[in-house]
Amino acid sequence: MTIGFSLRAVRACLGPMELLNADAIIVGGGVGGCAAALALAEAGRTAIVVEEFSWIGGQLTSQAVPPDEHGWIERFGCTARYRRFRDGVRAYYRAHYPLKPIHRNNPRLNPGNGWVSPLCHEPKVALAVLEAMLAPHVAADRIRILSSHELKSARNEGADRVAEVEVCDRLSGAARRLAAPFFLDATENGDFLPLAGAEHVTGSEAAADTREPSAAATARPSNVQALSVCFVLDEGPEGADPVPPPPGYGRWRDYEPRLAPPWPGRLISWDGLNPRTMQPMRYHFDPHREKPGLFSGLWAFRRIIDRAQFDDGFFPSDLCLVNWPMIDYMEGDILTCGAQERRSRIDEARQLSLAMVHWLQTEAPRPDGGRGWPRLRLRGDCTGSADGLAMAPYIRESRRIRAVTTIREQDVSAKFRPGDTLAERYEDSVGIGYYRIDLHPSTGGDNYVDVPSLPFRIPLGSLIPVRMENLLPAAKNIGTTHITNGCYRLHPVEWNVGEAAGELVAFCLERGLSPRGVLCSSEQRALFQSGLRDRGVELEWPENLVLDDGDPHAHARPATAR
Repeated sequence: MTIGFSLRAVRACLGPMELLNADAIIVGGGVGGCAAALALAEAGRTAIVVEEFSWIGGQLTSQAVPPDEHGWIERFGCTARYRRFRDGVRAYYRAHYPLKPIHRNNPRLNPGNGWVSPLCHEPKVALAVLEAMLAPHVAADRIRILSSHELKSARNEGADRVAEVEVCDRLSGAARRLAAPFFLDATENGDFLPLAGAEHVTGSEAAADTREPSAAATARPSNVQALSVCFVLDEGPEGADPVPPPPGYGRWRDYEPRLAPPWPGRLISWDGLNPRTMQPMRYHFDPHREKPGLFSGLWAFRRIIDRAQFDDGFFPSDLCLVNWPMIDYMEGDILTCGAQERRSRIDEARQLSLAMVHWLQTEAPRPDGGRGWPRLRLRGDCTGSADGLAMAPYIRESRRIRAVTTIREQDVSAKFRPGDTLAERYEDSVGIGYYRIDLHPSTGGDNYVDVPSLPFRIPLGSLIPVRMENLLPAAKNIGTTHITNGCYRLHPVEWNVGEAAGELVAFCLERGLSPRGVLCSSEQRALFQSGLRDRGVELEWPENLVLDDGDPHAHARPATAR
């Protein structure tokens, strides 16, 4: 005799699920989710944050990616709350780490001296700072964080409103119902959108839909930027054992991406393409001889601890964060497949990263003619995972809402705005950002696209779904296209999007309005924008900007900074 139990029957035996209420349910505790929660709490509102992993912080923590930022970030171009986070990271190092005086007193301390960003730091420090920023509101019961919880379902009230969601504790299996007047999707992949029945897009659109000059003739929903599973390396003592070759090591060692234009051979090698020129190039890697400075090599590229800045002997090695082209997983997307295939593809991406580690330890050509750096070792204690890799994959491209305003290539690309120094000047701006249009190789076989954009605004209309009334995007899932996602996807912009979404919910609750009502009323929109300015959200770039492609972090500068 076979006995089966349905999940519904088991729940009936256990009694009714716990129901939690708040002013807003924020599904996703990444960069945008944390910013939204702070905005709501500081407005006196309550929020429940649902995070899939044990760490909040997303890109900054569980995905282990130090901020990618622009050349003005130290003085302009982000929200005041994001600046508080950046200042908090530096303050944490000054308070807790034995920095040499010259570095402790540096107002622009970069703990890792990674040349990709002016602030490269450990994931755990970002976690500590975010938790400290949220802590007073958690203590006051304005914010409740449900970490290690997974979104299971959504129930709508009528056609256009979400009524509640069901989440499940990944550790205990306990289920909860969460209800609120407003719901924010701050997940890394836009996972809330299909469950709520919200109109959304995945992959690359057809040119007929967006009228973008570089869009393809046909839409390809599964054509998504590669994801990556990052990791931290240091150099251990002599005699350390290398990471064993993962299952399928031979496959990944010999793997050649199927891309157009073609990749120059094996992915795991020092041979690659310059993303901007698409010309062959050879990467430099040498933990012992890379000097600080731009393009000095991959060891210093995203280094998160430069031991030379700390008391002699405190750190036996630098800490190097690996987010390199060799770990871009492009064999399949995780947005258009089922749950089982999604898990399989993420596992494959983890195997690719472990293969990269083993290759570095045993086979990678060294500048001295030898092979491998056997002392390299994974630092899973820095990433909070058992296998030594980041606990979550780094997601570059999410599902995106079909929005009232869709940001298109011709709105932000320098190529299609000749003579201009700024992108489209949206009158309904709720923030600003800057990054090149930077698309990594995709699951549909497209190679890099890395072209200049212009400093841009974030239009309120890109946060308003075409139909849903109480569901807002709060991460990389706003109304961009596959192309413009390439410049709207980085840390400061995701933070600004989440903060603007949280502020919008608080504004709507105070005045009894809908987000669409704020957008459609010039008077209410102006009041909302005035409140954003009062709280340190910059809404427009200065007009006196000139192009400058000599700086990898900024491709336009104020005229006075030339």
